Amino acid sequence: MEIVKPLAQYLAALALAPLLPGVINRVKAFFAGRRGQPVLQLYYDLYKLSRKTPVYSRTATWVFRAGPAASLAALLAALLVLPFAGRSAPFSFDGDFVLLIYLLGLARFATVLAALDTGSAFEGMGASREMQFAVFAEPAFFLGLTALARAGGHASLAGMFGALTPGIWRVAAPVLALLTASFFIVLLAENSRVPADDPNTHLELTMIHEVMVLDHSGPDLACILYGAALKLWLFASLIACVVLPRRTGSWATDSALFLLAVLGTAAAVGVVESVMARLRLLKVPYMLITAFAFSALALIFQMSR
Repeated sequence: MEIVKPLAQYLAALALAPLLPGVINRVKAFFAGRRGQPVLQLYYDLYKLSRKTPVYSRTATWVFRAGPAASLAALLAALLVLPFAGRSAPFSFDGDFVLLIYLLGLARFATVLAALDTGSAFEGMGASREMQFAVFAEPAFFLGLTALARAGGHASLAGMFGALTPGIWRVAAPVLALLTASFFIVLLAENSRVPADDPNTHLELTMIHEVMVLDHSGPDLACILYGAALKLWLFASLIACVVLPRRTGSWATDSALFLLAVLGTAAAVGVVESVMARLRLLKVPYMLITAFAFSALALIFQMSR
């Protein structure tokens, strides 16, 4: 019976992840004075795409076809080690946060390989930019999780988030605030959101992630869109676990508060995209260096205690 609740939480994450892009779009529509798309729009899109027949270029190999599925599989595996409302994940062990980072890197690697396999210089340009920004984002994310492990005294994700209490927030509020800010910046960059990228852009000189998936269609594109929603859920969950240190003792109440925090994070992304313009490509590394500095400062503060 110990696996029932973690499994239910995992299935809830799989079912609710496509809701986050809808929340972001509705917040952006509110700021723009528009009605906007339905909150469930991504569910409709996934259903429609899953019924279409994919089209493949004659120059593409099996790498292009396997890319979306491999990327989605890596993200599904990453969710298995992700805590839900500060509770145990389906799989938890010391150092599992390192596995989480590797799985996210594997998902990116599969997407980049599929883009390069098309032989298109356009998609190659997007892949190059994606890897360039990953060089700055991954160290910030790794240092942030290391600092969080130091603050919680545990080397597993479930342990470090489960150890967060209001008392730790009172003692280490500057450290946790820095980590929250760092994770949010990494969320924007890793999920191709403004100001790092624009998921709705069609300007070829500014496209990053979207240009890598231009040749995908049908179920392959559905895998990519669903994987993007899972990745957004993953980072939003990490932020929610940090900002919600209090546990009520009730599994249902904790889960409801956690879902509200995840939706609140998505709404915050929508607010940022509504009040900020996209940065120039040369300025994006500076934003990620800021996230790295926040994580490094948090780790230094924890080591000096």
